[in-house]
Order: sequence, then structure tokens, then C-alpha cells
Amino acid sequence: VQLQASGGGSVQAGGSLRLSCKASGMILSTFIYNGPNWYRQAPGKQRELVASISSGGATNYEDSVKDRFTISRDNVKRTVYLQMNSLKPEDTALYVCGVDPYWGQGTLVTVSS
Repeated sequence: VQLQASGGGSVQAGGSLRLSCKASGMILSTFIYNGPNWYRQAPGKQRELVASISSGGATNYEDSVKDRFTISRDNVKRTVYLQMNSLKPEDTALYVCGVDPYWGQGTLVTVSS
């Protein structure tokens, strides 16, 4: 299994980005019931869970991103998305998708004020 995150970049505050996480080699049932979620790690900080999505599609978000970020999943494409709107400088971090024991390299998001 390989997790490949993409879609990061540099944006100004208030901008939007859409991250994608492709889970290659993951069987469908694993993807649905134990699939990857989105985490982020800012410089000097510990990794934190940003958004998760359950097998039934229920979503949960870290408090600071609620109402701004949306996680979704395409089971056929084995891809998890993170739509990020109204970005703030404090959202600057390496965004990583993963579920133990599978972790991607991440994609860097930089938000300037």
C-alpha cells in the first residue's frame, strides 16, 4: 500500500486548496473501513488529526478547521480529499494522509498573510 498526497502549495490568506490522497494497493474494504485520514504537522509542533471520515461517511474535524475544511472520499478511485477554504496562516503545515501502518510523505501547505 502506498499513500500519495498531492495538491499543496502556497496561497494567500482566504484562499483555497484541495488536497488528494491516493491509496494505491489498498483493497476496497480496507479503504472503506480503515482508510486514511488527514493529519498535519506544523514546524515545531506535534502531528494532529485534522479530519477523519468513517465507513458510513460521518466526518470529524479538528476545532480550528470546522466550517472551513471538508473531507470526502471516492471509494472507486481509492482517494480521500480535503477541501480547504478560508485558509489562515496558522494552517501552514505539512499535510499527511495516513492510517497505521500506512503513511504518505505529505504535501506542504503554506498560507501567507
